[in-house]
Amino acid sequence: MSGMKKTGEKNLMFFSGRAYPELAEEVARDLGIDMTPTKLHDFANGEIYARYLESVRGCDAFVIQSHTAPINKWIMEHLIMVDALKRASADRITVVMPFFGYARQDKKGKGREPITARLIADLFKQAGADRLMSIDLHTSQIQGFFDGPVDHLFAMPVLINYLKDKIDASNAIVVSPDTGRVRLAERWADTLGTPVAFIHKRRDLDVANQVKVHEVVGKVRGRTCVLIDDMIDTGGSICKAADALYEHGATNVIVAATHAVFSDPAVDRLKNSKISEVIVTNTLPIPEEKQFDKLTVLSIAPLIARAITEVFSDGSVTSLFEGDS
Repeated sequence: MSGMKKTGEKNLMFFSGRAYPELAEEVARDLGIDMTPTKLHDFANGEIYARYLESVRGCDAFVIQSHTAPINKWIMEHLIMVDALKRASADRITVVMPFFGYARQDKKGKGREPITARLIADLFKQAGADRLMSIDLHTSQIQGFFDGPVDHLFAMPVLINYLKDKIDASNAIVVSPDTGRVRLAERWADTLGTPVAFIHKRRDLDVANQVKVHEVVGKVRGRTCVLIDDMIDTGGSICKAADALYEHGATNVIVAATHAVFSDPAVDRLKNSKISEVIVTNTLPIPEEKQFDKLTVLSIAPLIARAITEVFSDGSVTSLFEGDS
């Protein structure tokens, strides 16, 4: 069946763009429904066409797309799919973006810069989205950029569930790669039962993706460090952080991050680093050429499916995280 009905009135329908069909199929399986068949193709000049092959009138629509490279194409397709749902009289449209594109452009660092994360939220609102669902937003205030409910899901339980059997908490420490993630690191540490450290670093504002690492704050000597972050893009930041931890006497560094953006040369950097394991989720597709021996990919699909079920049945998404905000 391509929909899930609730007490004879509401009908859940699930739609996917072309960016990452494998994740969408996995979520659909977990929901126990089929994706609604959709015709999507590109015209010769790159314009995108979308049409749903079944009626969507009155449905509770969930439309998933991973904002992966080529990111602008897939965001545009996502917007077009939302517009098509609105014009076909879907009752409520929830945009599921496991990774929120442009989330790092969430404030002005210098004059005359855009706040593109706000623009993305506005575009989805204008297209017809009633609700957004995303995982580990780069910063929490992005929730306020969208005029409507935002379900901010956390991958932490998925990552920690895997990690807790791999490390000895009495000899481990959770490390934030910068001062901005210390609160998150504290939450990890509380759950794992470890202390916390962080790395004090400063970015070079004039060079994109360049980081100057400073000192390690916290006792990492002789410990296994769990270095956490929301995403790994080019890998420079996380590899330099790992180097700093090893220089300060860490015996082992494990990296745990939600979003594997893995822009070049991330894979080479991670492969050749002293990091012993890189644990990520599948919010973004990781093609075969970007997979490597030290990489562990955990599925986020069950979490997304549970959140969709809660939203559809008017349950509590917050309850999935036991009071985490």
